[in-house]
Amino acid sequence: MRGYFGIGAQGISKAANLGAVMRTAHAFGASFAYTVSAVTDIDDTKRGVNQTDTSHSLNHLPFYQWDNVGDMRLPMNCPLVGIELCENSIELPSFRHPLSCAYILGPEQGSLSPDMQALCKHIVKIPTKFCINVSLAAALTLYDRTLCHGGYPKRPMMPGGPNLQAVEDWQALKKRKG
Repeated sequence: MRGYFGIGAQGISKAANLGAVMRTAHAFGASFAYTVSAVTDIDDTKRGVNQTDTSHSLNHLPFYQWDNVGDMRLPMNCPLVGIELCENSIELPSFRHPLSCAYILGPEQGSLSPDMQALCKHIVKIPTKFCINVSLAAALTLYDRTLCHGGYPKRPMMPGGPNLQAVEDWQALKKRKG
């Protein structure tokens, strides 16, 4: 698959949530993970992070910690996509994910700061009635990215999966592209 992505959280304070975000990033093939203005320092809370990040993502992908929004350094031509439940955001099922980007999630009990929102090229919301856990928001966002860029066969009109021939044809096509 072409492109890359990273995912991070602003103001994250719970080691278990950071660990779950890291594990999700690793599972979905992130190129990097990061925090901005984290209330918790990963070096001080490694044990708590590893309780939920059983894949030990820190051994497998780059992790960056920035003290504030001004310190952030993303790759060149890497748009920032905010995940935030706010009035002017695009609903996730209607959003076309950039081929390469960095996602930023808000803190457990708050929102992305106005400074962070100003840096975002896109702000996307998961269409829920209220905010959900930061690690669940990461998983839903990256799952949607996988559907958007994954090249999966179209869903059938009737309940259930595609016929086996469609799956075999899709797998053969995916192997040729890889």
